[in-house]
Amino acid sequence: MSRSCVRRIGTWIPCVSKRGFSSSPSSSCVQKSGSEQGLKSLNLYSAINQALHIALDTDPRSYVFGEDVSFGGVFRCTTGLADKFGKKRVFNTPLCEQGIVGFGIGLAAMGNRAIAEIQFADYIFPAFDQAFSPLTASLTIRAPYGAVGHGGHYHSQSPEAFFCHVPGIKV
Repeated sequence: MSRSCVRRIGTWIPCVSKRGFSSSPSSSCVQKSGSEQGLKSLNLYSAINQALHIALDTDPRSYVFGEDVSFGGVFRCTTGLADKFGKKRVFNTPLCEQGIVGFGIGLAAMGNRAIAEIQFADYIFPAFDQAFSPLTASLTIRAPYGAVGHGGHYHSQSPEAFFCHVPGIKV
């Protein structure tokens, strides 16, 4: 059992968590302040899944697409989205990073909210021409990095520094 505190609007809120390390989206720590306001602690993949859910739920012109996203993706960040929003809005693409980003640019240019997922950031290099195009202004590219410790030189790179140094790109 771990114990931590969270500062919220000038008040320290004690939090006792019973879950330890878990990838379950239902595991949470409920925190209460003097006014009994409940806060929920999420792991990263659950937070990403909820953010994508909100984007799809609030904007009927939003789409999530990429490698293996229709069944949840390799990190399960898109789990349940295809079932809830349909396979026309959450769908798999071929393993072609420049094609995924290029498709996203076209979708965004037509007034849609395009959320392209590259399975691992290591594979974004073939899509650099498209990713750094001025046309990507309204395109979101999600590319997890450094998450697999046993992947050697292919699933463990952290190319985010390239993106941090390009004007106009938000990381």
